[in-house]
Amino acid sequence: MKNSYKILIAFIGVLLVSCNADDVENRPIVEGTSIPEITSPAAGKEFILDADKPAEEAGKFEWSAAKYSRSVVVEYTLLIDKKGGDFTAAKTLATSKNTTSASILARDLNQAAIDLGGPTEVATLFDVKVRSSVSGGVPQLAKTAVTISVTPYTGKVNYNFNEWYLVGDATVSGWDNNKGNQILFRSGKNANEYTFTGFFKAGAFKTIKNLGNWAPMYGGASGTLAYRGTESDPDPASFVIPADGYYKFTMDVQKLTYKLEAYDASAANTFATVGIIGSSTAGGWDASTAMTKSAFNDHIWSLGVTSLKDGELKFRANNAWDVSWGGNTAFSGGGTGDNIPVAKSKYVIYFNDLDGSYLMIPNQE
Repeated sequence: MKNSYKILIAFIGVLLVSCNADDVENRPIVEGTSIPEITSPAAGKEFILDADKPAEEAGKFEWSAAKYSRSVVVEYTLLIDKKGGDFTAAKTLATSKNTTSASILARDLNQAAIDLGGPTEVATLFDVKVRSSVSGGVPQLAKTAVTISVTPYTGKVNYNFNEWYLVGDATVSGWDNNKGNQILFRSGKNANEYTFTGFFKAGAFKTIKNLGNWAPMYGGASGTLAYRGTESDPDPASFVIPADGYYKFTMDVQKLTYKLEAYDASAANTFATVGIIGSSTAGGWDASTAMTKSAFNDHIWSLGVTSLKDGELKFRANNAWDVSWGGNTAFSGGGTGDNIPVAKSKYVIYFNDLDGSYLMIPNQE
């Protein structure tokens, strides 16, 4: 009986192998019969991209349909390469299935041009082709490239820093974690050190990383920071302000230390206006762009989303050069008379006229 089972199993195995071999031999072969070619836009089309309109359509590309020997789902990939490139390092602008057109957003064409080494703010020639395939195989790349001109805008500024905000009844926002909370100023030399010098009411406060969320958070006592990573973690102790007045608060998130000490602001000037000025600003070195003074704190100023050019800037009071502030580090710093270096982007800007601290957060939409 056992031998009969062995013979039967062997026979079934031979039969299955035979059937699989037949399936492979009889499997229909798919071959490309017509290569897709771009039909629009025409060669020489110019794309001058606008930094203020990144989500708008830069242009629509259309191509002829690829044809294969059988009815199949055709996948298309729109590719761009530097002028004269062989498309081995091309960038993908769009992909589609059975669709012979694609609308390209300004930001996507802009990034592709930059990734291919194109300089910003300069017209550069690029080649565009379309490639078809079937289930990732049987590729057909267009024989003819359409050459276009692209003038990319400066991409996003590299900004790898964290922000921290005050929350508590000693601060402008009270215990609301998303109501115009005061931001802390970051050291230009030590990205782990944050400070705020200004007015506090009698009460308590903590610091939060993300507006609208109670974690991550720092509290603390006796000079030691206590970290709350998630809202399920224990709530740390609050920093305590004993009486209304001016204080300087400094925390180091690497050393997990803090200082809170009274600050004498009795001799500090109160200014009617503070603004930014410099080659990166709209008014150049001729006219200041006014900032807004805090209603809670006479020495804290801010400026909403503002476009700045490559260049430099300073802060100055009363539209004159009698009193001005500067720094020598991008994004944050203060306390020197240098021109602050600026890379082209949109920024939200904060300034403290008590100690000259500034904070410039780029890449604002």
